[in-house]
Amino acid sequence: MSTSRFTGRVACIGEAMAELMLGRDAEHPVGLGFAGDTLNSAIYLNRLLEAPAEIAFVSVLGLDPLSSRMMAFMESEGINTQSVQLSPDRQIGLYAIATDDEGERSFSYWRSESAARTLFQDGDGVNFQVLANFDVLCLSAITLAILPPPVRAQLLQELSRLRTEQDVTVVFDSNYRPALWESVEQAQLNVAQAWRITDIALPSVDDEMHLFNDADEQSVLARLKGYGVQRGALKRGASGPLSLGENDGQGNPYTLVDLDNSTVTIVDTTAAGDSFNAGYLSAALGGASDQEAMQAGHQCSLRVIAHPGAIIPKQHW
Repeated sequence: MSTSRFTGRVACIGEAMAELMLGRDAEHPVGLGFAGDTLNSAIYLNRLLEAPAEIAFVSVLGLDPLSSRMMAFMESEGINTQSVQLSPDRQIGLYAIATDDEGERSFSYWRSESAARTLFQDGDGVNFQVLANFDVLCLSAITLAILPPPVRAQLLQELSRLRTEQDVTVVFDSNYRPALWESVEQAQLNVAQAWRITDIALPSVDDEMHLFNDADEQSVLARLKGYGVQRGALKRGASGPLSLGENDGQGNPYTLVDLDNSTVTIVDTTAAGDSFNAGYLSAALGGASDQEAMQAGHQCSLRVIAHPGAIIPKQHW
C-alpha cells in the first residue's frame, strides 16, 4: 500500500447526544456514554490518524451538566473542541439503545429541542466562519436534517463555495432518519444536492434505497454516478462495500478481497457505518486506493461491533 501521512485538518459537523445503553444482561449493563454519527467518526478517525493530523468537531452544546461531561469526553479523546459553540438556553439531546441477542439495536430519541439545531445561526442570520481553515469537512444527512430549511440550504451553498474556491474536500454520508425530515421530498432534494458537491461519498445501500425508492443496488450505483460521485464506498453491511470510484475495467466496482468475519462476535452494531467511515478516511486521506481504504473501514467496523455502545473505551481499543 503506497500512502503518505495525512497532516491536514478535518472537521466533522453534526449533532452529538448523550447515549443511554439500556443493557440486556449482567455482562452488558446499563451505561451512559456520548455519541452521534459524525462524532463517532471523528473519534475513531482521530484514533487511527497520527499527529500532526487534527480532528475537530463542529456543533453546539448547552451549559448543562451533560453538555459539560460531553465536552470533557471529546477533549479526552483528543478532539479539537474550539469549534463547538455553547447555547445558554438549550441542552444536548438524549437517545437510548436497546439491543437484541443478535446485536441489532433499536433507538428512542429525545432531541427535538437540542442545542445542535441552532448550529450556524447567529441572531437573525447565519455564520459559517466556524468552517474556515479546514482541509476536509465531513457531514451526514442527519447534520442537514436537524437544521432549519433556510440554514440547510445556505450550508450546502457554503460547502460548494469552499470546495470550489478553497479546494476543501467534502465527505458525505446519507444517514437517513425519516423522523428528522419535514417530508420525504425535502430529504430527497437535499441529499441529492449534497451528493452533487461531495468528493468522498460514504452512503449505505439500505438508506439510499429507502430514501429514493431504488429498485436494486445497481440503481443506487447508477444514480450516484449521475450526481457526479467519483470516489467513496457503498456500504452493504455483511456483504461488504463496493467502490464508487474504482472498477475492474469492465464496469464492475471493486469490493473487498477479505470479508472474513468469523472471528467476530457481534455485540452491538451501533456505529458500524460511522466507524467504517473513519477507517476508510484514515486510509484514503493518506493516498490509499479504494480497495485499501474499504479494507481499513471494514476492519475498524469489525472492532466496533464487537463492543457495546457507539464508542469503544480507549482501554479496550
